[in-house]
Amino acid sequence: MGDITLILLGAGSASRFALPPKKQWLWIDNRPLWLKVADDFQKLYEFKETIIVASRDDIMAMSNFTEYTLVEGGTSRQASLTNALKDVKTAFVLVSDIARCCLDKEMIERVVLAKKNKSCVVPTLKVVDTLYLKGSPVNREEAKIIQTPQLSCTQTLKSALESKREFTDDSSAVASIGGEVIFVDGSPKAHKLTTVEDLSKMSCLKPPSRCALTGFGIDIHPFEEGKQMVLCGVEIDSPFGFKAHSDGDVAIHALIDALLGAAGLGDIGEFYPDTSNDYKGADSKELLLDTVKRLKDLGYVIGNVDLAIIAQTPKLLSYKKEMRFRLAKLINLTPNLVNIKATTAEKLGWIGRKEGVAVEAVATLYYYDWTQQ
Repeated sequence: MGDITLILLGAGSASRFALPPKKQWLWIDNRPLWLKVADDFQKLYEFKETIIVASRDDIMAMSNFTEYTLVEGGTSRQASLTNALKDVKTAFVLVSDIARCCLDKEMIERVVLAKKNKSCVVPTLKVVDTLYLKGSPVNREEAKIIQTPQLSCTQTLKSALESKREFTDDSSAVASIGGEVIFVDGSPKAHKLTTVEDLSKMSCLKPPSRCALTGFGIDIHPFEEGKQMVLCGVEIDSPFGFKAHSDGDVAIHALIDALLGAAGLGDIGEFYPDTSNDYKGADSKELLLDTVKRLKDLGYVIGNVDLAIIAQTPKLLSYKKEMRFRLAKLINLTPNLVNIKATTAEKLGWIGRKEGVAVEAVATLYYYDWTQQ
């Protein structure tokens, strides 16, 4: 298999799927769907290289999971495939959709064994229902249902995609320049996951693991005279706020770090760098909302959060309930699942000298349970 590169396409928005996570990020036991599909392909064959095409945001997350080559997708399937082909150096390329997630070894073997120069090998299914086109019946014996993966001669496919025409699959592109299209028997197992209803047809998908994922975050900011102090999204009556690139909400920053940590996504600086003018003076509540949306898209559900604010000044007892309810609304939890603790430093160290505040946060995540839909 040293002459074949595998390309898995998954840059779409999955708008027809209608569940909180994108379908690429349904969790199968303790792996996201895109990684399960890539690993399953690798178990079947020794590909020279595996390339996964995804959105820019997804690539940021995917890079924490795998050493497979990650390529940013385009505005269409064809644009995404063209981007990926730039990195292909093998004579042949096998292209499949991440959404076609239940692999049939025998079908894939049929595709690979039929490979031929200047051609595209396509798995197909027979049409068993009566077909009509524009009000007239069609001879179903002459019709085929096209599936993936499709195996193409790399240079032939590259040349075919140089056309300004938009193609829905590789075989139609190859056929458009006179390349040979070779049909082999497909498989009913290779059903494509498009809508929620398709999940019932995916016998290969295990339910998500129910393990809890825990993350820890910490942030520290010194005081700055004449700036509004904000903690947990709540304005605090104080003659000074926090010296920071953003509004300096040290509690929300610690919480974002805890949430990202539980998901294995790094830290706040990787997503909202303090070197970027995009976040200068930023409202930390907006950063938290963006983080929550990111986690939701990636198939995570927040379980609970717990924050400890260490401050000699100002006194925070009267603000704790408002903080709890403000955070609960931002991260869509009931207030009992958001805990706020405030303590002093007993006049020790820089906190005790009233130079700044530190906050520690713990967050728990779970995988979204798509089996309950």
